[in-house]
Amino acid sequence: MRQAVRRAAQGAAALAALAAVSGCAVQSDAVAGISVTEDGRPLGVLLVCGHRIDGATLSTSEGSHEETIGSWTAHTALGPGLSTWTLDAPAEGWETGRSATPLDAGTTYHLQGWTKDNSRSSTATAFTPEDLKQLAPGNVRYDGTASDGSGTTRTVPVEEFRATACAKR
Repeated sequence: MRQAVRRAAQGAAALAALAAVSGCAVQSDAVAGISVTEDGRPLGVLLVCGHRIDGATLSTSEGSHEETIGSWTAHTALGPGLSTWTLDAPAEGWETGRSATPLDAGTTYHLQGWTKDNSRSSTATAFTPEDLKQLAPGNVRYDGTASDGSGTTRTVPVEEFRATACAKR
């Protein structure tokens, strides 16, 4: 009898742990990318695939420490489609919690979109200032998925990003 009770308790605990882990994931509903303006300034890019995205955060991390470098909230939630904004200065249509200061060479930054209720997010994209120097205006760098299912960093013209990035997430 004790073994049956113990097994039932262990089974319930395992199911609770599984539910806790699997129920906490935020669904990705957009793709974040990075580009540059004609004069080389960093440009955030969000392609909303379905519902909405309310804002974006630029961060960097070392080990388990994450630091927010910049944060932006859209005046109106971003629905399906493409949105861009400058990362180093206030941008029209965005409330800037913190503009990105000059980016440090050799540091990897992560840009990701989010919703206020934490129900959805975008994929994150990683980049360095050196990556930005290699970008041409009109091109978007983002972390996508290759045809074999593996993760890959892609740089494509903005129109190709708009047409294919949601399908590749």
